Order: sequence, then structure tokens, then C-alpha cells
Amino acid sequence: MAVSIRSAKLPILAQLLNYRRGSLKLDFAAGLSVAAVSLPSAIAYPAIAGLPTETGFFATIVALVAYAIFGPSRQLVVGPDAATCIMLASVLTSLDAAAAADRVTYTTALAVEVGLLCFVARALGFGFVANFLSRPILVGFLAGISISLIIGQITRFTTVSIESRGLIRPIVEYATKISETHIPTVLLGVGTLISLRVLRHVKPRAPGPLIAVVLSIALSAALELPSHGVSVVGTLPPIAFALTFPSLDSAANLDLLQGAAAIMIVGFGSGIVTARSFATKSGSEVDADKELTGFGAANIASGLFGGFPVTAADSRTAVNYVVGGKTQLVGLIAASALLGVTLYIADVLAYLPISVLGAILVSAGIDLIDVPELRTLYRISRPEFAFAIATLLGVAVIGVLQGVFIAIATTLAHLLWLTSRPRITRLGRVDGKPGLYKLHRHPDAREIPGLTIVILQAALVFFNADYVKRQIIETAGDIGENSRWLILDAEAINLLDSTGIAKLEELQILLKDRGVAFGIADLNSRSLLMVEQAGLVDQIGGDMIFGSSEAAVAAFIRSRDESPDHPS
Repeated sequence: MAVSIRSAKLPILAQLLNYRRGSLKLDFAAGLSVAAVSLPSAIAYPAIAGLPTETGFFATIVALVAYAIFGPSRQLVVGPDAATCIMLASVLTSLDAAAAADRVTYTTALAVEVGLLCFVARALGFGFVANFLSRPILVGFLAGISISLIIGQITRFTTVSIESRGLIRPIVEYATKISETHIPTVLLGVGTLISLRVLRHVKPRAPGPLIAVVLSIALSAALELPSHGVSVVGTLPPIAFALTFPSLDSAANLDLLQGAAAIMIVGFGSGIVTARSFATKSGSEVDADKELTGFGAANIASGLFGGFPVTAADSRTAVNYVVGGKTQLVGLIAASALLGVTLYIADVLAYLPISVLGAILVSAGIDLIDVPELRTLYRISRPEFAFAIATLLGVAVIGVLQGVFIAIATTLAHLLWLTSRPRITRLGRVDGKPGLYKLHRHPDAREIPGLTIVILQAALVFFNADYVKRQIIETAGDIGENSRWLILDAEAINLLDSTGIAKLEELQILLKDRGVAFGIADLNSRSLLMVEQAGLVDQIGGDMIFGSSEAAVAAFIRSRDESPDHPS
């Protein structure tokens, strides 16, 4: 019993207790492959936020171990991510953290706070928030992130110092300083970028960034590129893993907490999309709340060991999936391999040219732009395409941090717009067929003389209740004086609030003044209880509340046939 309780709390135990011997070979190969792809990211991504290189190793290695122990997914790989690092850079800039020591202090505190916010979100059941980050919005956001990332590499490609931020101003500033460009650095960076893109096209599964790092280090050492003015990473400081707790002053900083919340939302949003994408490929399910636990553990561990915020890494998860990794043993193997690199060959990394790191980052940025998805959005939904482009421009022009809120606000605005203008359809009969049919979908359907049935295909709440009332009144006006009953089919009304009930009361009064009886059909039990408690049932009349629209039709026909002044 003790084992089952522990395994329920630690997903890695559940995986290892049922481990198949045949999976070890695949997990080992996948672990080494993930380590190979993670190495360039560990070196390059800290530079985005102006952090020391060793923070990338801390974030990569510790996050792999923490998610392997606490993460629910068998295949997801967690670590440094371009979008998260750009978010981090924006937050650090807003905090005016110029000194390297201050940036590291703030960064570790941010990582811990991001992790704690993930646990709080899990406790409150906020995994559903991921549903508000729709795929179109994330596509636009990631495209904006990639543009910012690419423009941010001007200095690494040219050695020209760029102070401006945004989409156009850095390019304009570089144009004014173009004479300061270091040609050998440009040639090395551009050549590396072209090689990465060609390799990506010719052999997509090859670890292009790792190959670029190895070859550029060899070239740098052989040709003594630093002596020719080519900037290199330089000697790494001794890397020692030790617990570091954030200070209370930094943890209590409200601006820092706001930045942590933004990073958590973006990291979790993009991470859950990655998790769902690969879960679909492998035929498994994703529990967003449990993923919050895995992401929270990875971020807290990263911060406590001197790293920065992390999230799911799509490229490394893809490598794991392609090679065939079966469990989170892959993450433990990858972390062990990277630890060996930091202990035994860190000095070799000193020869790595900065422009090669820039080329790796630009290549990663290009891969973040999902052009096929943008084309699909343009083809099937122009509004969603417009929202994706608005998010892209918000991130690239205004700023990454502001782009997060633009993405969320755009998603919510789109949702509210759709639900505030719900479709209201009239129902009728088709000769010779049972049941009721929508008039706009069945040209041969006809309304029953004297009876109008409208179906509302949405919730009836405060922000759409007035619109629904107006639409039904217009429908009643179109019918003319021959209508005796108007029935609202409430089968699709899954939510009703007090404002909706008030509008139904007003609707009943207006229709009564016109001599039209108002009724409701197929109201769910919760909503029915609300209208009873509000007194609407007494106002309408219990005989005008029906279990279904068919029951309303039968009652109307009986009433019509029994009426001496209305011929059948």
C-alpha cells in the first residue's frame, strides 16, 4: 500500500514500477539525443536575458531532474525556452536590473515565484486557464516572439551595439552604425545560419545546433578566431551546484511578482500546447492541473540552484518522441550526460563564437513562425487570423510583456464577442418527417401556423441577454399578428443568470401586450430552479413550461383545436 501511495504522488515511481526491460535501450538513446540538443540551448538561451552562461546549465539539468520526478507526462521534456527567456529579459529590463549580479538575483527569485504560482494555480484548479490561450493566439504570440528574437541578434551577428527596442528602431539604429560591422563575424554567423537551415531541410532529425557548436569550436581553435576580432564565449567560471534561496526583499517585490505571473502564464500556455500536441501523437491524455505540478517543481528547482524560469521544450520533446523515449528516465539520463559535460569539457566551450550562438537563436526563431498554420487560419477563419496577427504585432512592436496581455485580452474579447451575438434560429416541421428542424438549414421546413419556436444556441447571461431579447422581439414582429404562442427552446442554454431571467420577464410582458403567449421548453434542472425561485414560472404560467419543444407543439395543437375562434 505504501508503494502505491508514493507512486501516486511521484509519477516517476509509477513509470519505473511497471518498467519494461525493452524500453531501456530506447530511453538511453533518447536521453543522449535530448542532451545533445539541450547543450546549445543551455549555452545560447541565457544570453537572451543577459545572464551568465552557467545559469543555462543550472536551469537545464535541474529542471530535467525535477520534471522527471514530478511531471505526469512520459515524453515531455522541460528546460530553457526562447519565448520564456525573452519574457524574462523583458521583465528584467522593466526591473532596471543592469548589473549581472542583480539580474541573477532577480532571475532565481522569478523562477521560484513562477514555480510557486504554478502550485497555487494547481490548488485552485486553474488548469482550465490554458483553454483561453487558443492555438491561433499562441501561433501569433510565438511568431511575434520569434521576430523579437531574430532582431535581437543584430549585435551578435555584427558586433554593433544596439540600444533600441521594438520592431523598426533597432534596424534603423543599425543602419546608422553599419560601418562598424565586423565582416568576419557576419560571415561566420550567416554561414552557420545557412548551414543550419539547409541541414534542417535535408535531414530534419539531425542535431543541427550541436553540430554547429562542435564544428565552430574546432574552427575557432584551429584558426584562432579570437585573435581576428571574432567574439567568443570565453572561459566559463567553475560550475558548482548549490542551493541558493532568494532574498525576502526580492521575493516581496510586486513588480517581480507581476513579471513572474506573466512568465507563468506564457510558459504554462505554450508548454501545455506542446504537451497536448505530442500527447495526441502518442495517443495519451494531458491533465493540465497535473502539468502545473510538474512545471512548478521544475521552476522551483531551477531557481533554488541558480537557474531561470523554464517550460516545455518542443524541439527537445520532438527529439525524444522521434527517437522513441518511453519514460521520464530519458530526462534523468539527459541530465546526467549534461552534468558530465559541465564537469569535464567546459573549457572547450570557451572557443565557441558568439555569432554562432546568434545563428542558433535565429534558426530557433524561424522555427517558431508557424507559416502553414497562419495560412490555414487565413483560409478557414479570417477573424482568428486577424487576432493572431494583432498578437504578433503587439509582441514585436509594443513589447513581449505587453504582448502577453494582448494575447489574453484578444482571446477573451473574441470569446465574449462570439457569445454576445449568439445565433437564434426558428424551428419548424418537414412534411412526412417527425421532429423539428431549423428553417435556415432545411428549406422544406415550415412553421406551424400560429406557433413560433426559437432556439438559442448559447448561454443567456448578462452580456448577451439584451441582444437575445431584441432578436426575439424582432422575430415576433416578423411573424405578424397570426402568432399565438412563442416558445423559447432552451436545450442549448447551459448557463442562465439573474440578468437573463430579468430579460425573459421583460420579454414575456412585451409579448403578452401583443397577445402572444410566451413559453419555455427543455430548460435544464438548475436553470429551471432559478426561474422558479425568481417567480418567472408563476408569471409565465406553469402550463407554458415544457419538457421539450415537441411537447410544446402537442400542447399548442390541443389548445388550438379546443379554441372555438381558431379553425384547425
